[in-house]
Amino acid sequence: MTTTDTTSAPPTTDRAGRLIALLVGSAFVVILNETIMSVALPELMREFDVPATTAQWLTTAFLLTMAVVIPITGFLLTRYPLQRVFMAAMISFTAGTLLAAVAPTFAVLVAARAVQAVGTALMMPLLITTILNLVPAERRGRMMGTVSIVISVAPAVGPTISGIILDQLDWRWMFWLVLPIALLSLGLGAAWVKNVTEPIDVPIDVLSVVLSALAFGGLIYGLSSIGEAAAGETPVQPWIPVAVGAVALVIFVLRQLSLQDRALLDLRTFAHRTFTIAAGLVAVSMMALFGTLILLPIYLQSVLGLTTLETGLVLLPGGLVMGLLAPFVGRLFDQYGPRPLVAPGAAVTSVALWSMSMFDTDTTQGTVIAVHVLMSIGLALMFTPLMTSALGSLPHHLYSHGSATVSTLQQVAGAAGTALFVTVMTRRSVSELETGASVVDATASGVHAALFYGGMISAVAVLVALLVKAPKPAAPVAVPLQEG
Repeated sequence: MTTTDTTSAPPTTDRAGRLIALLVGSAFVVILNETIMSVALPELMREFDVPATTAQWLTTAFLLTMAVVIPITGFLLTRYPLQRVFMAAMISFTAGTLLAAVAPTFAVLVAARAVQAVGTALMMPLLITTILNLVPAERRGRMMGTVSIVISVAPAVGPTISGIILDQLDWRWMFWLVLPIALLSLGLGAAWVKNVTEPIDVPIDVLSVVLSALAFGGLIYGLSSIGEAAAGETPVQPWIPVAVGAVALVIFVLRQLSLQDRALLDLRTFAHRTFTIAAGLVAVSMMALFGTLILLPIYLQSVLGLTTLETGLVLLPGGLVMGLLAPFVGRLFDQYGPRPLVAPGAAVTSVALWSMSMFDTDTTQGTVIAVHVLMSIGLALMFTPLMTSALGSLPHHLYSHGSATVSTLQQVAGAAGTALFVTVMTRRSVSELETGASVVDATASGVHAALFYGGMISAVAVLVALLVKAPKPAAPVAVPLQEG
């Protein structure tokens, strides 16, 4: 076990606040890149002369890399000091950003996105683990509200930011503008980030790493390609990677349960009922968020005829509302617990999704904005209480594994939501085209069908939300803030 200087002064409020602020800012920047490329795909297809199925690898490679790396973060945060993990994350993200900005070929750009994704995958569990170690239980709600801004708002405003940049500048500026921010975070991290946990010299199970890559990589790739398969554009039938991923996942779970304290991803987190229910609802919420983030731009551009910039601006109010509400919801959680927030949030989200299923060719932009804002309010009421309840219910030694598990669920759920919505939309649209409907009418019908399924899933979430209870955390373990 690595030793620590127990005579050091405990972290002051200012130092802890400065550290968390840096991690939050860094996490926002790296997670923003998860969705920033979506609006740029048509331009990249023209410049590099690649079809849509090839261009989609810019997103698929990012998601695949995150799916492989995130399950390992629990081990990394247990084995290595916080500063070392942070520096590795930001060096990887900065290097990937620079490589993407100068990428001479499409293959290099895809590789750059994968390098970026390594840093993104490390950052979120790192941030959550730090908060759980530094922030007392009675104040975690407001801090996790800040984290919710990163989790929910960064992906939501990504298309808006990219639309604004592309309206005035070349696509490479999406990376050139991010690079100085990444370098600043890297420099501040070298000076400010200190250790808040005691590293434990645990061995890594190589078989678990391989099984994890096959399981989560296979599921993410298979789910992400279901929509393409519905349009007949995928080189591999999605059921093959999904089946491989499912089998590997079963073996991975059994392996982790047998390893116990030596597990790559300690799944004993699911022995805590509050964690299991809250984490499941987080997954459902991410399905709704990412599903609508994919569908609404398609609807706005293909049905209502908006430009990429107009599309980004229509989606911006919802993202801003979610961000503004997050800290307020966190304070309410600290006072009243999760149930008065989660159940109404699930109901509001469900109403919004059912309302979206009524969108057609005559729907006004104002209606789309209002309903999207309504859904954002519902999700804001859910994210912070669910994250805080899930992770706050765990004992201290499971913090890093709990944050890695929730982050993994978010990625798989995001891919599943995207796959469900896009597949239903594509199949219904193709069916309508075969009956002689116009492209616009067929697309509108497909969006209606997809969001109808989303409404049904959200109705189930409303019932499950009634089971959420306030966490009963274990006694905190005070760990001094260490140098280096």
